[in-house]
Amino acid sequence: MSQDTVRTTFFVRGTVQGVGFRWWTKAQALELGLVGHARNMDDGRVEVVAQGPADAVAELGRRLDPGAGEPQRDEGLLDRMTGGVRRRPGHVESCQAQSGTPREGVSGFVEK
Repeated sequence: MSQDTVRTTFFVRGTVQGVGFRWWTKAQALELGLVGHARNMDDGRVEVVAQGPADAVAELGRRLDPGAGEPQRDEGLLDRMTGGVRRRPGHVESCQAQSGTPREGVSGFVEK
């Protein structure tokens, strides 16, 4: 594991369950070369655990966090079906990040 590998848990609040948000998050994480998971929590939030290069984890945080830019758009991601901008599903109200210790042997990014 590289020294610049980080692990961050993001807690995303809003209308993020039952709208394809975990699928979208997985696609973003895989595009960035991250490992981890996204899972629904009992309180309505989605927990996203991302591990990989610090800059890639930070970029995922920007894509998840409505305070980091335009809340419901990702300008650089084109939807193959429509040729338009792929929108983040649901509505994110807040995103809290918590740093953790990277773990050995983690592979892939899964929806739980």
